[in-house]
Amino acid sequence: MKTTFSEPEIKEILANHKPRHIPSSSRTPASVLIPYYPAPQGLSLVFMKRPDYQGVHGDQISFPGGRKDKTDKDDLETALRETEEEIGVRQDQIEVWGALSTQKTLASSYFITPFIGRIPYPYDFRPDPREVERLIVIPFSRLLEPETYSYGYYNWKGMEFESDLYQYGSDIIWGLTARILNNLISLLKTGREYD
Repeated sequence: MKTTFSEPEIKEILANHKPRHIPSSSRTPASVLIPYYPAPQGLSLVFMKRPDYQGVHGDQISFPGGRKDKTDKDDLETALRETEEEIGVRQDQIEVWGALSTQKTLASSYFITPFIGRIPYPYDFRPDPREVERLIVIPFSRLLEPETYSYGYYNWKGMEFESDLYQYGSDIIWGLTARILNNLISLLKTGREYD
């Protein structure tokens, strides 16, 4: 199995991918951006650690994103707008590469469409402190290493969740973000999403 992917390889795979987008009348539409960033340590992904606020997403590591506004013309605009609001990346500076299939959240009633795009390097990120405690930039090659991934139980605020788990230092990516990441990696390695 490949453990490294170049930008052209990722873009070509995504260009040929046909994600499943199934609308849901019972769930709230939302979108996230999986931001690739050509950092000095190699092509990386940008995650955000949310502050420990009340609610189902507090104190979690996620991709930038959120609920679709009535003024958003489509799901992509939601992902780009939320990325600008949360981590301060201008929408016109994101090169969109493609999308993954829509995912249901387990702890809340969202229907989330993940998009993949590239942020130019260097970038002066401006995270909104109400939404972001800190940014976490992880080399993509590290996320492809087998020892980074496991599947098991994660204890969050006294509750146990069975989940994909990606560990980078002391940070653990779990829940929907880990599931989306797992789908992306599966698509790149096997030509199809995991789910």
